[in-house]
Amino acid sequence: MSSLSVGLLGFGLAGSVFHAPLIRSEPRLRLTAVASSRVDDIRRSAPGAEATTAAAVIADPAIDLVVIATPNTSHAPLAREALLAGKHVVIDKPMATTAAEAGELIDLAKRQGRLLTVFHNRRWDNDFLTLRACLEAGEIGRPYHYEAHYDRFRPQIKQGWRERTLAGSGVLFDLGAHLIDQALTLFGMPDRILADVGAQRPDAQVDDWFHIVLGYGPMRAILHCGTVVCRPGPRFQLHGDGGSFLKHGIDGQEAALRDGRMPTEADWGIDDLENHALLVQADGTERRVETLRGDYPAFYRGVAAAILDGAPPPVTAEQARDVLSVLEAVRKAAGLPA
Repeated sequence: MSSLSVGLLGFGLAGSVFHAPLIRSEPRLRLTAVASSRVDDIRRSAPGAEATTAAAVIADPAIDLVVIATPNTSHAPLAREALLAGKHVVIDKPMATTAAEAGELIDLAKRQGRLLTVFHNRRWDNDFLTLRACLEAGEIGRPYHYEAHYDRFRPQIKQGWRERTLAGSGVLFDLGAHLIDQALTLFGMPDRILADVGAQRPDAQVDDWFHIVLGYGPMRAILHCGTVVCRPGPRFQLHGDGGSFLKHGIDGQEAALRDGRMPTEADWGIDDLENHALLVQADGTERRVETLRGDYPAFYRGVAAAILDGAPPPVTAEQARDVLSVLEAVRKAAGLPA
């Protein structure tokens, strides 16, 4: 087999903006079916893909890989059906709404002998890649304070399932999953967790603000999200006994995909005064750090390589389950119901 036939479930924001164009950018993947009622959007954005139903995609023997980009409450049930049908499976983050559900899917994928992986695309943000490279190169020395923000200005509540009282809704599961995955990628599982999670905007039904502190011995990792932040501060800070790393601005890949185009060099490394990485060394010397190239297409390159070549998956299902374990611990630390 030299290529894989892919069926995509869902054509909302995740399916149409992220998964469809990234699948189509990988030469060894063929997007042949999309489960959605948005027929005109599919014809325009995914030419050649049949508009159909989730049941039809899962039952189709010609489909090798099922990608699930539906509301969070349906992730585990659809993944279970696809695995039982003998499909390889990609799930948009979060993998499920509970770590127990994720564990069941992992066991099922092993029994079925199929790939199960999760789309944690923020591992390939240019700012995160740059920070990780500086940390691994010893530019910071021993780290003691890590801080990652996902702040934005959305004072008005948008319509949609993410703003309704459903399992897996709210910014903690939506954006917190990204920040937690990045922290676990850098530092592993924490030894303790403190957290505050709340709803600040009038009429908000779900959480729209959180502040999480992950403990790693003497080091602290702070993960923060605010929804009414007109002028955000640094997106990343990392302070150690050898210096400090600061990064403003946000990776431009999502904005490019929202515009209906694949990211280019201009989107990968924007190093103007508002979007720069600064390294401050222990002697007070400051220098700009060239932002590395972001690479969302790396995820589906990795998926194709894992299935066709036997390479390691780009994100292991166990790593995605760890994110859910931390999300559950955060909710407990914040005094929220399980």
